Amino acid sequence: MPIDRREFLKLGGLTLAGAMPGLLQAGDVPALRPAEPHRPADHTLRIGRSLVELAPDHIVSTRTYNGQFPGPLLRLKQGRPVVVDIHNDTDTPEQLHWHGQFLPTAVDGAAEEGTPYIPAHGMRRIAFVPGPAGLRFYHTHLHAGADLDLGQYSGLVGPVYIEPQHESGAWDREVFLTLKEFDPFFSKGGDMAMDFLRPDERDPTLQRRGEKAMKASLAGGAPHGYEVGYQTFSINGRMLGHGEPIRVRAGERVLLHIVNGSATEIRSLALPGHTFTVLALDGNPVPHPATVPVLWLGTAERISAIVEMTHPGVWILGDLADDDRTRGMGIVVEYAGHGGKPQWIKPPPFQWDYRRFASPDAPPATPDQTIELTFAKRNAALHGFNQWTINGQPFDMRAMRPTFRLQHGKRYRLRMHNASDDIHPMHLHRHSFEITRIAGQPVAGVIKDVAMLGGYQSMDVDFTADQRGPSLFHCHMQLHMDFGFMALFDCA
Repeated sequence: MPIDRREFLKLGGLTLAGAMPGLLQAGDVPALRPAEPHRPADHTLRIGRSLVELAPDHIVSTRTYNGQFPGPLLRLKQGRPVVVDIHNDTDTPEQLHWHGQFLPTAVDGAAEEGTPYIPAHGMRRIAFVPGPAGLRFYHTHLHAGADLDLGQYSGLVGPVYIEPQHESGAWDREVFLTLKEFDPFFSKGGDMAMDFLRPDERDPTLQRRGEKAMKASLAGGAPHGYEVGYQTFSINGRMLGHGEPIRVRAGERVLLHIVNGSATEIRSLALPGHTFTVLALDGNPVPHPATVPVLWLGTAERISAIVEMTHPGVWILGDLADDDRTRGMGIVVEYAGHGGKPQWIKPPPFQWDYRRFASPDAPPATPDQTIELTFAKRNAALHGFNQWTINGQPFDMRAMRPTFRLQHGKRYRLRMHNASDDIHPMHLHRHSFEITRIAGQPVAGVIKDVAMLGGYQSMDVDFTADQRGPSLFHCHMQLHMDFGFMALFDCA
């Protein structure tokens, strides 16, 4: 299909102006020359159903990109236009969301913003300018509800690495890891890991509100709302012990690019005898690269970290949760010249704190406006499912009206209050934001597009409204966003 400059502008949109001071930008857009007639796409993605062999005795049927899980790694160049053909071979209209990029609504991949669906047994050709640089990813963005075959419960996840215009290359090689659970099922209740986050101070007012609402619901005879659990776990589509190991040599510096592709789970990773030097969070370089013994990733978070291979042996890079790791959430790291059974040694307790990577003496800019947001849970309110509200209202999927009106170029502070005991990985489409306060503690310089908000805590994040049109804001846990936990910001 030929695509000339006018069609490229129409399909993708090329203006990426007015980014927040201090944030990474997609870069200047180069002048485009008319494409050659019948130009092939730079990349082709096919959405379909296929079998994924997690282990020889455990094969799952799921939706995938190009018949594989994870979907193919797409290496793009910052600021260089790209054309992608997306085919949908299923019976369900689909969306493909380019998570973490600054793209127009026609391309971003969210029906709530007005992105056209990829029709069942049809295709869309899209064009865009990749950016900002760093580790991004692509995934489906469907309302799954009670259907555990749809949305991110499926295998529709793939990594994207947008190469910066100048790469430092202070490592020997890169390894991409996509973490993912399969075989989902519903359960009643269940506790989420909470004690790994710092700061851990809870707001007593939020806690009283949340506990009062839950006690009233249970006293009225309601059960605990449905949660989602999983039977099998994988890294790069293989259960621990059933895929190729990461083969390394002593003295190598290996850059791990890790994507949490889960629909609902928070993940941890440790490698016995080794540490991780975190260079980037959600693809954005951190002001203070810090070395940590354990990585924690909320749903849809990404981490790029260097591991210096200085402890020869055969080890398990895996989740701290014994049940999840033994059921697949791990991968073997094997040094050259070493063999035998992979070893696991649990690290000492460690708390994950975004402030560890922040600028120590760089207060954030003053926002033009602060928007107060309170998140709350209505236990088992929708046929046994929890309903989620923002400022007392669940998102209306039928109307899909903007909740907040923004002015282009202004800096906004989202002051988020969590009146539930759940951790919420909060995501803003088409923008990055700066974390500026966690549980009353100031932060500066940590730029993300997903941030874990602790139970009964508050967090401030700042962003500049530099993308015109509607941008979706939501908890990235599929079970939460499907049942009300979304809002639309509309920038004029």
